[in-house]
Amino acid sequence: MIVLNGGSSSGKSSIARCLQELLPEPWLHLGADTMVEALPPSLRSGGAGIGGLEDGDGTVEVGPVFAALDAAWTIGVAAMARAGARIVVDEVFLGGAASQARWRAALEGLDVLWVGVRCAPAVAVEREAARGDRVAGMAAAQAETVHRGVAYDLVVDSSRASAADCARAVAARMNG
Repeated sequence: MIVLNGGSSSGKSSIARCLQELLPEPWLHLGADTMVEALPPSLRSGGAGIGGLEDGDGTVEVGPVFAALDAAWTIGVAAMARAGARIVVDEVFLGGAASQARWRAALEGLDVLWVGVRCAPAVAVEREAARGDRVAGMAAAQAETVHRGVAYDLVVDSSRASAADCARAVAARMNG
């Protein structure tokens, strides 16, 4: 397992796609966006679900139904890894250290590389605007908060290196 954690528009998905091309075995790319896209639309507009993804100031709010489904998702991803799938998870630890603790518990006993994907807030904001599929302010709000209290095996900075270079650093750590 490789867990990439970073804020919105930090380059996690691009790094994950590069890793899929670079690593010799097939790796599945799953993440926060995969989980959110699987939700019924009624849970993507706040309340008991998750709010702030389609409107607002960039703050994401998690309701109890989303939290329960997200916990089940995490355990399911871990089960896939235990069944032999190689997985790159692209995550946004909205709860910082508490989010990592939840993933660590689910992944206990598995070989996991924890990767922090940092990106200068100004660069993430530019990427967010260019994408056009994110609420303005999300990248700035998450750029630092998702890393608070989180321990990594490796940190890459996608504002200073290309996604391919970041992926090469991750692959080198996997082989090292």
